[in-house]
Parts: sequence; C-alpha cells; structure tokens
Amino acid sequence: MEEKIITCILFHIVFIGDTMKKIMFFLCFLLCIVNVHAVDFQGQSYIVMESTQHNVLEGKNIHEVQSVASISKIMTAIVAIENGQLDEEYEIGEEVNEAWGSGIYIHIGDRINLRDLLHGLLLRSGNDAANVIAKNIGGDIPHFVEMMNKKAKDIGMNDSVFSNATGLDEEDAGNRSSAYDMALLMSYCSQNPIFNDIVMKQTYKREDGGGTWHNKNRLLEEYEYCVGGKTGFTKKARRTLVTRAIKNDVSLVIVTLNCGNDFEFHKAKYEECFEKYQNMLVLPKGIYQYHGHSFLIDEDLYYCGQETSKASLQGTNDSLKVYVSQNQIYEVKREMGVQTILRYWFILLGEFING
Repeated sequence: MEEKIITCILFHIVFIGDTMKKIMFFLCFLLCIVNVHAVDFQGQSYIVMESTQHNVLEGKNIHEVQSVASISKIMTAIVAIENGQLDEEYEIGEEVNEAWGSGIYIHIGDRINLRDLLHGLLLRSGNDAANVIAKNIGGDIPHFVEMMNKKAKDIGMNDSVFSNATGLDEEDAGNRSSAYDMALLMSYCSQNPIFNDIVMKQTYKREDGGGTWHNKNRLLEEYEYCVGGKTGFTKKARRTLVTRAIKNDVSLVIVTLNCGNDFEFHKAKYEECFEKYQNMLVLPKGIYQYHGHSFLIDEDLYYCGQETSKASLQGTNDSLKVYVSQNQIYEVKREMGVQTILRYWFILLGEFING
C-alpha cells in the first residue's frame, strides 16, 4: 500500500513538473513573440512621420533643438539639386581646405561634376564635397547658407537654423534643428526623383573614374524596405540618423538624434509601425454639403493611422477642410453649384471610360 502511495506521489510530482515546464516554455515563447521587434530608445529625441501627409505617428521631444551633424547635408543636397545641373563640372578651389573630418579626398585643381559631388555628399558624407557644392551653387559659401535657411523657411522648418553646408559644429553651434524638422525635410526631399535615386544606392562608381563609394547608411543592406537616408556624427551632436522605408504603400520617415542604438531602433520601430499603422480610406470622393454649400472632393482621401481614425469636416462659406486626428489632410475651395456637379460628372465619366 505504501509503495502505491509513493508511486502515485512521484507520478504527480513528475507530471506537474513537466506541465509547469511546458507552461513556462509557452509563456516565454509568447513573450518572445510580443517583444521580437521591441528595442528601447537610447537617445535624446525621435520621430516617426508618414511622409506624404506629414502626420506624426510617434515621437519623443520632437521639437527639441540640437546640433544635427551631417544629416543636415540633406538640405545641402536638395538646394544643390534644385539650383544646379548634374553634368556641370566644377574646379576645386581653396574651399576644400576649410573642411575636415569625413571627405571624398578631392584636391585643389581637380575637376568634378555635380552628380559625383552629390553622391560623395550623401553616401560618404564628404565635408569637402559640401563646401565645393556650396561655393559653386551659391557663388560663395555664406550665400549658399542663406539659400539653405530660405528653403527651410519655405518647407516650414521653424525649429531650424543652418550655419554651414557640412554639419560641422566644432567652431560654432553647427546646424541646429529638431527631429520634427528633419523628418519634414526628408519627406520633402522624397518627392524629388534625383534625391531618391542617390540615397537608395548602396554603391556608386564615380563618373570621373576615381573609384567606387559605399553608402554609410547600412540600413539599406540590413532592412529590405529601406529606400534611403543619411547618417551623422559629431562629438557635440553624437549619432544622428534619418531614414525612410516603404512597405504596403505606407511611406515612413524615422529621425533619431543623439541615439546610441540608432540602426537597431530604426529597424525595430519600422516593423512595429508597419504592423500598427496602415493607409485607410477616410473619405470617398464626392460632393459634400457643409452649412448649405456644396464642395467637391475630387479624390479618395487616405490617411495613415489606426482603424479608429475618422475624418471630420470644418469650413467656411468659401472653403472646406478635412481633418483626421486634428491633422488637416485636405482643403477645397467652393465652386459654383453647376460647376461642381459638372466637374464631378466628368470625373466619374473618366473613370468609366478608363475602366
């Protein structure tokens, strides 16, 4: 009888022990699934912005201003692209002696075209390339910096002041900006096909035969949905990084400032946000009545957000604005009633003809 009791007790101990092990294993497995993309943010500020409508999905200290180091070369690049000719050659002058740190090792008397300089600027973060671009596009470097600040104002970068074309900050405060402004700048630049073509390249062979450059943005190799970005570092700013990624027609920009684990954070945050947010139809095209007036919204309106995102209408007698989560995504001016109806019918007819 005692042997049977002992055997029974041992069986229950073994069974319960095995069951507890299985339960603990299952719980650990669940925790791994939940945290597979979780990476702590080890930095000063960050932002996740949807790049087409500029709505902020997540962030921390998004308007805090600091030196942003070489990610400010994004502004240098877009000002050059919009005001220069890619095939135009420049002769290198004394301006290269005013640059130190990272470079593409060009020398006084060399000749190099703007296309090569832009690749050296954005892939290799060449400070010498930045100064050559600034001198030749702006006439001199101070005037080019004025062009940078004017462009910042035009884009709406209210937190930003640029003092040079390189991002160096040893001799002055450097180029000061915020995570929000740099995301706004990257979103603006992503509309430019020349800029996109450059920043998405992992390597570039110089047209002047001077060798091949490899992009410092390693996210292009490590994350399949990354389509571009720019790295930065100074002792004052620490590590700074801007990247953009596209998945399922959702285009996101992430900016991190003074972040020690920036590449790991960007990868994990992209996966988290692509799972969490999606482009949703919030208002179909059509004629809408507001306070007795008719307004034509001539396209389906989409918004990157969560399923709970809803559109709301606000307006006056002359215009109608569409908001989602307090963000204005569309505005339309009032037309004459007959004109509104006719234009809407032409839209529908065009869709019918095109299938």
